Amino acid sequence: MMVEAPLSRYTRNSFIIYVAACLIGAAWFAYDGYFNQTFISKHTDEQGRADFDLAFNRAAPPFLLAGAVLLAGYFLAIRNRKLVADDDALAAGKETIPYDAIEKIDKTFFEKKGYFIITYTRNGVETRRKLTDRQFDNLPAILDLLVAKITQDQT
Repeated sequence: MMVEAPLSRYTRNSFIIYVAACLIGAAWFAYDGYFNQTFISKHTDEQGRADFDLAFNRAAPPFLLAGAVLLAGYFLAIRNRKLVADDDALAAGKETIPYDAIEKIDKTFFEKKGYFIITYTRNGVETRRKLTDRQFDNLPAILDLLVAKITQDQT
């Protein structure tokens, strides 16, 4: 049996909001820095030099646009990420955790805060991996399958 947990709606919406905020900020600062004559005259001294606010409004839009492009690119890179629990292992992207390597699952905060921690050993190194519902949807099904596989291996 295979259970999948896709990238969460929270993460998807967060990226959309961040990109929109960068684009809106860039448009707002560009308007005030280059087109809004009352703002420009208010923030220019007698010698024609821009004060900090006007200089910032003229310098910020390219950085905000670059940030929006980087965030959108990163979102496009991770949009198909998913957590997959199949018969043999738990797979998250390129990382695969065999069930027999998992030592314990700490689900103390799963009900209240929406995350659990897996402790596993790989190549003699103990590693902890935190899985949260802010990153993946369908996590309760993954947790149920993990607990079933771990308790099945111990008996």
